[in-house]
Amino acid sequence: MDSLSFTNLLVVCVIAFLGPLLLGMTPKLRLPAVVLSILAGIVVGPSGLDWVQVDDPVAVFALVGLAMLLFLSGLEVDFTQLRGALLRVTSLAWVASFVLAVGVGVLLHLTGNVRSPVFLAIVLSATSLGVVVPVLKDTGLIETRFGQLIITAASIADIATVVLLSLLFSDQASGADTKLILLGGLLLLAASVFVGVRVAERWRRIDAAVERLHGTTAQIKVRGAFVLLMGFVALAQSLGLEVILGAFVAGAVLSVLDQERSITHPGLREKLDAIGYGVFIPVFFVASGLRFDLDALTQSTSTLLRVPIFLAALLMVRGVPALLYRHYLGSGRETAVAALLQATSLPFIIASTDIGLSLHLLTAATAAGLVAAGLLSVLFFPLIGLTILKAQRAPAGPAPAQAGG
Repeated sequence: MDSLSFTNLLVVCVIAFLGPLLLGMTPKLRLPAVVLSILAGIVVGPSGLDWVQVDDPVAVFALVGLAMLLFLSGLEVDFTQLRGALLRVTSLAWVASFVLAVGVGVLLHLTGNVRSPVFLAIVLSATSLGVVVPVLKDTGLIETRFGQLIITAASIADIATVVLLSLLFSDQASGADTKLILLGGLLLLAASVFVGVRVAERWRRIDAAVERLHGTTAQIKVRGAFVLLMGFVALAQSLGLEVILGAFVAGAVLSVLDQERSITHPGLREKLDAIGYGVFIPVFFVASGLRFDLDALTQSTSTLLRVPIFLAALLMVRGVPALLYRHYLGSGRETAVAALLQATSLPFIIASTDIGLSLHLLTAATAAGLVAAGLLSVLFFPLIGLTILKAQRAPAGPAPAQAGG
């Protein structure tokens, strides 16, 4: 067997380590760590200094990082919130987003910028739950009416886009009708796993063993979560569905099991976050920068202009339907912030453009333009949104300022 070199992986890990450390040392620099990781990957990768390539170790870590990212996104979905008026308004807003996205896709197809309007519509109608949730947590808004609306809207977008991408566009050759049947089988298996775990919980011997081993070096619940993740990823791949769908479903199953924190207590979510965001997911983002085709994007002015076009499309497709939230939120400024936050998208864009390139649905320039637009959305939209919220709260009185001092 040929010997593997871990030099490239070492450099990627160093970048993943130094990025957030440098940002932590310069708190006034409001740059998301994910953006810095991708930009650093572009600089040291084939499009820049050509110091690092995506070899086998980097590719494997990056693929597991993508799976972990979708798994943790599925885990963030609070299915207890997907009901009532909140579910109706966010679902209607996403349907409006998708209709707008199809229109944008058709227009860009007619101008020769994209090859598949429906594929572009799916890419544009996603929201980055993994980016939005930390913003809401850091600002203390996650438990508010506004925060729950944003999370629910992002959850609907994540679920819908992942399912549509797997059904309509996949590396496998089976038709959409066959994939629909396979998706039903995957969901049936997910329900079976849910029931199986619930039944196993009632067996005192198993439950006692799990609780006893959880705090030991066995870390049995962490291992069980990885079995769940890899099981659904392998099954989705074998069925001809996308790996990202299997990872998302695995996270969603664990989320449903954890509605009362009975499965993951104590601390399993924190451990999974540590493994995902501390090890694998940063490698995925740096590797995305290594794969970024800067030359294709900058080969002409017309291709470079796709970046602001796609950024504007993101804002229109996900932002305009946020007007439906005005009655629910009762605040014009919060509605504007909701529009900006749900127009923030990057991880799904990276994953879907890789699929689009493999299926020849996108050119390298279009894929690079979409990723660049996603980078800008993560860089600017949350920052602008939080600035608007701060401006809204500023006139509320001097008491918060005194408390902060």
